[in-house]
Amino acid sequence: MQVSHGTIRPGGGPVGLTIGNFDGVHCGHRAMLDRLVARAREMKLPCSVLTFEPHPREFFQPSAAPARLSRLREKLELIAGAGIDRTHVLRFGAQLAALAADRFIEDVLVRGLGMRWLLVGRDFRFGARRAGDFALLEASAARLGFGLEAMPEVTNAGERISSSATRTALAAGDLAGAARLLGREYTMSGRVAHGEKLGRTLGFPTANIVLRRRPPLAGIFAVEVELEETHAVLRGVASVGRRPTVRENAPPLLEVHLFDWKGDLYGRHLRVKFRHKLRDEAKYDGLEALRAAIARDAGEARDYFRKNG
Repeated sequence: MQVSHGTIRPGGGPVGLTIGNFDGVHCGHRAMLDRLVARAREMKLPCSVLTFEPHPREFFQPSAAPARLSRLREKLELIAGAGIDRTHVLRFGAQLAALAADRFIEDVLVRGLGMRWLLVGRDFRFGARRAGDFALLEASAARLGFGLEAMPEVTNAGERISSSATRTALAAGDLAGAARLLGREYTMSGRVAHGEKLGRTLGFPTANIVLRRRPPLAGIFAVEVELEETHAVLRGVASVGRRPTVRENAPPLLEVHLFDWKGDLYGRHLRVKFRHKLRDEAKYDGLEALRAAIARDAGEARDYFRKNG
């Protein structure tokens, strides 16, 4: 998949297009991408996605923005896996937020991206003050000569599939519910950074991944970990949270203790699959109590894998 960032420059020929944040790339997103691919192939057009970084709500209300389901790298990998030809990542900032809806259609979509056909939901809103809607797209399609299709709502057992519903399931520790919405088990990925080496001191060395944004889940989990460079899959126990026993108001961190692993993981990229939640994060009375809790967690995670394969 061809990925471009920043300012959109005209060129590259006509495309079939869809637009969205695609956080998590859940089953609803995947249905939209599948429809885009099928229709673009019928029209013999490249299929293209326009997405935004950061999420618009992170720009307008950074303190109240929703937790991220996926990092940009993960999102692009999932979009590519759907068979998309091109994705443009448009920076969402003050200039884009102030762009009138009709100018967004003409300057960004038609002239910039070469949009010949567009697929969006009927609730899609865009442009300054979210003034643009599906009715404006219909009028613009007739005037400018591009095709337009409304994507129907995608549901699971009567529930609308959405990023918000996925976040709610993960926040509640309902990994099975989140997996139904995502179409896969939930994963987080990132590069291993140097930490305080506290886990090693306690007898449970950890691979630490700094979470730049608030994660959608927290607690202690049995996990499977893929080393991206080798695709080896290992098992372990992971903590997602702020380590209240160690430091007050620490930034969120993903810490993974791999079972039966010896070696250096610094700088390596890990993909962590959350298989089962063991418990919520807790504050302990000192490091010895924390060490005992980690030992119990590791034992429970091993038991989980022995029983569930």
